[in-house]
Amino acid sequence: MLLAAALVLSAALLLAPAALAVTQIDEPDKSPDGYTRTASQVIAVAAETEAARKTLEAHPTAKPTAYTNGPGRWQVSYHDGGPELAQIQVDDASGQVASCSPDGSCREAWRGDQVAWTMARGYPGAFGTAVNSPFIWLPLCALFFAAFFDPRRPFRLLHVDLLVLLSFGVSHFFFNAARIDLSVPLAYPVIAYLLVRMLIAGFRPRERAGPLVPFAPYWLLVGLIVILTAFRVGLNIVDSNVIDVGYASVLGAEHIVKGEDIYGEDFSEQVPTGDTYGPFNYLVYVPFVLVFPPNGEWTTVPAAHAAAIFFDLIVIIGLFVLGRRMRAGPEGRMLGAALAFGWVAYPYTLFALSSNANDSLIAALLVLGLAGVSSTAVRAEVLALAAAAKFAPLVLFPLFVRGIEDRARPRTTLLFCAVFGLIFGALLVAFAVLQGGGIGEFYDRTIATQIDRSSPFGFWGGSYPAIEWLQPILQAGVVVLGLLVAFRPSRRTIGQVAALGAAVLLAFQLTVDHWFYLYVVWFAPFALAALFGEYRTSDAERHAVSA
Repeated sequence: MLLAAALVLSAALLLAPAALAVTQIDEPDKSPDGYTRTASQVIAVAAETEAARKTLEAHPTAKPTAYTNGPGRWQVSYHDGGPELAQIQVDDASGQVASCSPDGSCREAWRGDQVAWTMARGYPGAFGTAVNSPFIWLPLCALFFAAFFDPRRPFRLLHVDLLVLLSFGVSHFFFNAARIDLSVPLAYPVIAYLLVRMLIAGFRPRERAGPLVPFAPYWLLVGLIVILTAFRVGLNIVDSNVIDVGYASVLGAEHIVKGEDIYGEDFSEQVPTGDTYGPFNYLVYVPFVLVFPPNGEWTTVPAAHAAAIFFDLIVIIGLFVLGRRMRAGPEGRMLGAALAFGWVAYPYTLFALSSNANDSLIAALLVLGLAGVSSTAVRAEVLALAAAAKFAPLVLFPLFVRGIEDRARPRTTLLFCAVFGLIFGALLVAFAVLQGGGIGEFYDRTIATQIDRSSPFGFWGGSYPAIEWLQPILQAGVVVLGLLVAFRPSRRTIGQVAALGAAVLLAFQLTVDHWFYLYVVWFAPFALAALFGEYRTSDAERHAVSA
């Protein structure tokens, strides 16, 4: 079963901001061609901002430099012999600090992490555009929760679990408001709860009272899935954006089509570090690039839209199949529909789709691996492809080696390692060893780049130095957990494998320097399978409750 052989589907167009030239102005009292203000004037405007004042309080010797930054826009940057400390954007026509939101509630005056990280500035629609609207987000939250709400058991654990999954939105709200000082710490309690919940579901599973879907019949769930899927695809076409992750994936595929190396300094001027992913990530985009060739600029990227839609559809279909694998007969059919509905109604899956990132590729592969977990060759192949796309799924290696077998068998282990090694190794040889820089450059451009970068979007990226001593301890715990799930529990179901897989992924995400909301889709299918699998789905059970 090779996923790479199954690629064809629809796509769309969309605008993304083009890169603008930033030019330093050395004549402070002369207006550059096409501008009405002078460098001295815009520096004076910038000096009145809170960002400039606080920067000078902390760095009294910092000096401002004026630049033009595209038509009608100035940029004033403060330096003190090192990295940029503050950045203020000034509108040339009005002579005021530029607005970063349509209603003027946000001003382009940044300091600290928001200078280097534009994604920390809360630009409206920077990720997913329309999906961030409360008129889309909140109804999805209501649908996601309502389908599984049982008024006869208002305090059942599933209600808490679903609300916790939705509570990433509290952190996300502050992220959109450019308050990463609040958004980052608010994400970690959610991850921690889900980690503990998945460990319990994996090591101490139990069947819980009440039906999974109290009142909605199978036909209604399927109808809602069709409607929501059509809505998701339509929204992707008419109002979504391609972030750097999706654009880099398309460019890497274009390199392959043209017979060029993927990894190297000349990957792209627009996304110079876009070659940080594994080779399969770029290879899987090749069919979409062949059908929808990129135009060479970060404007319309239909191949990224087509790929994101395809990955999303694979997850939906895979969850239907997974439900049938977890339960026999009508119960399995209903569980599959519940899983697919959970995916299409959960706002963060639409967030990933509307950002046209490559994260749903990982979700698609892992869902296929879980659906085929009874086959050693299938789960080895799928994990190899996932690890060769983004390296994080490697933490699932011990779990996938064991699968659902009652005990570890040498023959099974050898077969898994052989299939995994053949596929993973072939991809590395084809796209790393045989390319110009070899395995050394491949390592530097991918794994080393990820390890060496700091990020304000995590506890361990430099923003919270007082607790950084805890990171290596937790990372050691991830290794222990990753190995433990290969041996315990001794007997396991597909639902337990899903729970343990989600736990390992959550533990890994808890310890990385950079965390973002797009990563939710990595563990979401496993978490839904683990949580939903604790409840029965038969018609008789639902009718007994409603009687």
